[in-house]
Amino acid sequence: MFDVSKRIKELREKSGLTVNGLANLAGISQSYLRDIELGNKKPTVEYLEYICDALKISLVTFFDFSSNDDELLSLIARLTAKQKDKLAAFLKSIV
Repeated sequence: MFDVSKRIKELREKSGLTVNGLANLAGISQSYLRDIELGNKKPTVEYLEYICDALKISLVTFFDFSSNDDELLSLIARLTAKQKDKLAAFLKSIV
């Protein structure tokens, strides 16, 4: 299964950012980002987009579509209708 919290931490560290630095760039609280990285909270698509923007990557890059498509479909299936709408709008904007 794709681990969102692990991926955020991996990309943050690769970018040379601290939790505080990434939180500031993303416009979210340091404690919220820390909770996400620790797996205590799951970010919404909207917040994940803020984090990706701060890391200067796309959601596509974040999810690395070269990985198992079944895993991605499983994650998408768990989104709320509103989150799916936002994800669809985002994907349409980059295609």
